[in-house]
Amino acid sequence: MFDLFKKNENKGPKDVKAVRDTLLRFIKEEFQKAEGGEGRNIKGINIFISCDAAEKHIYEAAVYVGEEDRFKGEIQRIADDYALDIPEGWEMDIDFTDEYPTEASIVNSLSAAIFIRTKENTIQRSATAYLRVLNGIAEKQEYEINSPEGKINIGRGKKVQVEDGFFRLNQVAFDAESTNESNKFVSRQHAHIEWSKDNGCFMLFADEGGVPPRNKIKVRSAQSESLVKLHSVTIGHKLGEGDQVILGESAVLEFSYRSEKNKDG
Repeated sequence: MFDLFKKNENKGPKDVKAVRDTLLRFIKEEFQKAEGGEGRNIKGINIFISCDAAEKHIYEAAVYVGEEDRFKGEIQRIADDYALDIPEGWEMDIDFTDEYPTEASIVNSLSAAIFIRTKENTIQRSATAYLRVLNGIAEKQEYEINSPEGKINIGRGKKVQVEDGFFRLNQVAFDAESTNESNKFVSRQHAHIEWSKDNGCFMLFADEGGVPPRNKIKVRSAQSESLVKLHSVTIGHKLGEGDQVILGESAVLEFSYRSEKNKDG
């Protein structure tokens, strides 16, 4: 068994190992609350971190930002050692955020909160986010998107006819008449964004015109700097603060929960 679950009298861990051990201890306790068969209903864990900029590097190292599977592996080992019956395929999400969802359990000695997702217990929250055009010509330089809006289409042209003969409305529309080189490689039905209630975040999906061999979508995570390519219209990508999305060859969108207009405010 791990010694890390012994009571830690330090009210505010300031080193990487102490932060990691405290998080793991708290997660173990949250898991134990789900004993009695309910552990099998666990779908995933959300870890929310709201720390000062000066401490961010400590928390990033504690949860292995960029190598999140390592931290997930430590959580799985705890579940195995304590015979906590969690199912295969559970998910883990780590969010650096300004505030916690009300459903999350706060880790008193850390700037962190934990939420255990089950089939019946999900984070019920809404959000507003912004898409900024970094390269290419679109109708707007910045688009506001809201979770209740449903599917938010991205493509070339505002109202376009697609292969099945029906018309598609692109809420985020790159100019179809522009001679800008980046616009040429944006499909009329390239991608869409929608809110996921289960994950409590916006998800990016490729559409028919945005997958190989016709076209492509790449996402660079601002948090881990990893590169993700979307190859399927059914598997989405969870968007995080500062993620950059490349459509086609060089059209670029940036995702943020803060408007460019309010960044300096």
